[in-house]
Amino acid sequence: MANVQASLSKNNVASRIMVDCSHANSGKDPLRQPGVFEDVLEQRLSGNTSLIGMMIESHLFDGCQALGGTLQYGVSVTDGCLGWEGTERLLRRAVDRLRYR
Repeated sequence: MANVQASLSKNNVASRIMVDCSHANSGKDPLRQPGVFEDVLEQRLSGNTSLIGMMIESHLFDGCQALGGTLQYGVSVTDGCLGWEGTERLLRRAVDRLRYR
């Protein structure tokens, strides 16, 4: 985060950072997104006002599936995703932690 903020500052760009909790930040493991999300949330709660949001890959059910065979309803056919229940838990915890700030 510090490297991104320094680069933005060096180039006179307003420091407004939205973090993608998926892809490289989670090691391409969708079930690691909550850890990334919680880390970014903790940084925001600790006073890093440059952080304006987080993105997560989410669908009805965890994981992903390849096109071509029998498809399971609610499972992504693109990137691996966090399922609805995990997403809901993550967002509710974030709301609880941010609500009274």
